[in-house]
Amino acid sequence: MPRYAFTVVIGQDAPSEPHHRSLADADEAWEKARAMVTELMAATSDSRLVTAAMMVTDEAEDIVFELPFAEVLAAPGNPGGSMPGGSMH
Repeated sequence: MPRYAFTVVIGQDAPSEPHHRSLADADEAWEKARAMVTELMAATSDSRLVTAAMMVTDEAEDIVFELPFAEVLAAPGNPGGSMPGGSMH
């Protein structure tokens, strides 16, 4: 099972250590990233998160995708079955 690292990036800074998860594939990593962004936004009132992105890398430390927090906020009712945006690498 592939291992992914989830890192919150604000500007050029990563204010915390990456969160690692073993998941089936990039689609599952996308769903996990969306859930993590939603949880972070609900847990804090840090206005910097509006400009943040969740960067997901693989075991080789290659970027799999970046998910802007603003994209998740813009589509709160979207069940997220697809990868409508973000930057796929």
